[in-house]
Amino acid sequence: MSASTSTSTPASTASPATTGHRIPRAVTISAWAVPIMVLGQFALISGVPVVIALVGAFTRVRDRAVRAAAALLAVSFAIPLTIWLVRPDGAESLSKDIHPGFVGLIVAAGAALVLALRRARSGRPAVR
Repeated sequence: MSASTSTSTPASTASPATTGHRIPRAVTISAWAVPIMVLGQFALISGVPVVIALVGAFTRVRDRAVRAAAALLAVSFAIPLTIWLVRPDGAESLSKDIHPGFVGLIVAAGAALVLALRRARSGRPAVR
């Protein structure tokens, strides 16, 4: 004779972090991919994860800090991209033409987005 008991928790006791909108995995992966790709000399291709992170943050994430960090990442990428496209004497690739200051800014903006996503996922309120 086997007695089995159910120890499952009811859905009503779920924490607030597990309810509501989930943060899409594509946004998180893109937030990590951008700084890695820029540091690895794939700056032009890193525009794809920038767009994925920006669109995903604005359409799927309600947290304002995540949206602000995604916008900062997009702007910090768009500035050197625009400079490279407009300059008539630019290098043959964005990675060779980008100023190291912009590389640092893009990496910092990517880190800010990763941290904002972690905070939003844990359900902690923003520090004011």
